[in-house]
Amino acid sequence: MKLRITNGRVIDPASQLDAQLDIFIDNGKIIALADHHNDFIADQTIDASNHIVCPGLIDLSTRLREPGQEQAATIESETRAAVKGGITTLCVPPDTTPVIDTPAVIELIEDRAKKAKRTMVLTVGALTQNLEGEYLSEMLALKEAGCVAVSNGLAPIKNTLIQRRAMEYAATLGLTLFINASDPSLASQGCAHEGLVSTRLGLGGIPEEAETIAVARDLLLIEKTGVRAHFHNISTSKAVEMLRDAKNKGLDVTADVSAHHLHLSEHDIGNYDSLSHVLPPLRSTRDREQLQQAVREGVITAISSHHQPHDNDAKLGPFAETAPGISGLETLLSLTLKLVDDDELTLQQAIACLSSQPADILGIEAGQLKVGAQADICIINPDAHHECQPEHFVSAGKNSPFAGWLFNNEVQTTLFKGNIVYQKG
Repeated sequence: MKLRITNGRVIDPASQLDAQLDIFIDNGKIIALADHHNDFIADQTIDASNHIVCPGLIDLSTRLREPGQEQAATIESETRAAVKGGITTLCVPPDTTPVIDTPAVIELIEDRAKKAKRTMVLTVGALTQNLEGEYLSEMLALKEAGCVAVSNGLAPIKNTLIQRRAMEYAATLGLTLFINASDPSLASQGCAHEGLVSTRLGLGGIPEEAETIAVARDLLLIEKTGVRAHFHNISTSKAVEMLRDAKNKGLDVTADVSAHHLHLSEHDIGNYDSLSHVLPPLRSTRDREQLQQAVREGVITAISSHHQPHDNDAKLGPFAETAPGISGLETLLSLTLKLVDDDELTLQQAIACLSSQPADILGIEAGQLKVGAQADICIINPDAHHECQPEHFVSAGKNSPFAGWLFNNEVQTTLFKGNIVYQKG
């Protein structure tokens, strides 16, 4: 199909483009960005007047719950939710059931994603066998099968020697290592940030040192091994300081933050609100402010959903016994652009954190609008004032603490490989 997107404000951070241009699409590729294109006859024209046209978004951490936990969500349901949120590329962490530690699991996920035909689903392979932290996985086989990175998911490797050997192996293969930094001994008894709120509520605290000690260890090992590393879901100001110093020293490290950590703090737990139960926990107001500053400065270069859909029962019961995690695919864009409305980020910075910069972290050809690029495109209505209503999420997970929040930006249309995969009714 030949498509023409006309009259839109085209924003492409990768090329620093911000102009009113038409986009011409043929055979799933962008063939021109211009005011007009001779001899081009569109099969369909999309009028994007007063809308923002940007690259399809890239999410670095999306748990689809398939395979293994289909009672909570499926690739079918969550890719539908992704495109409603303007996301056209997403990364699946290795902690599926079975774990992504064999090519067969990769093939299973990719096959089901291809049948859905909505998004590019990329897999992150297991760093150790079954994520148990004892024996290294067959990383070469995982890379050859299509993994874009390796990680031990949310299961920290306690043995520092194994962590070093894993980094050395990943470095020799040119694989990026995704790290969820947490010291298991310090974090094991907690469910909320260690501070006044957790003390008042009588909840086990997770101190900031659970993150900072793990970051410090891993930065030293990264410097020793030369592995390319990415830190997932940074939550503390001290970790930001260490990452800033590491980048200034020339270490090949990047980091992302969840959208919810940029807006919420420990105070949002309120009266044991399990919808705000996440790991790492919501930190102090100062941590939140420092995370926002780190995004502004480019110390943190990606904002991710860290999407974890749960069924309703998982969020019932005492706070500490509920499952941590937020259903974040459908609020990722709105929460990020709210930072623009609040003058915390520029529009270019916000879109870059959701497109070109995550693509750079993954080392993939995506997240940009240029001639020859795959036509993965998000069209945003910046004046679509709407209320967040989790009960109406497309995602099977309705677990969001943002119910009742008012947003100004909403996805109007999402294109994947030049095909319209979502259009607001």
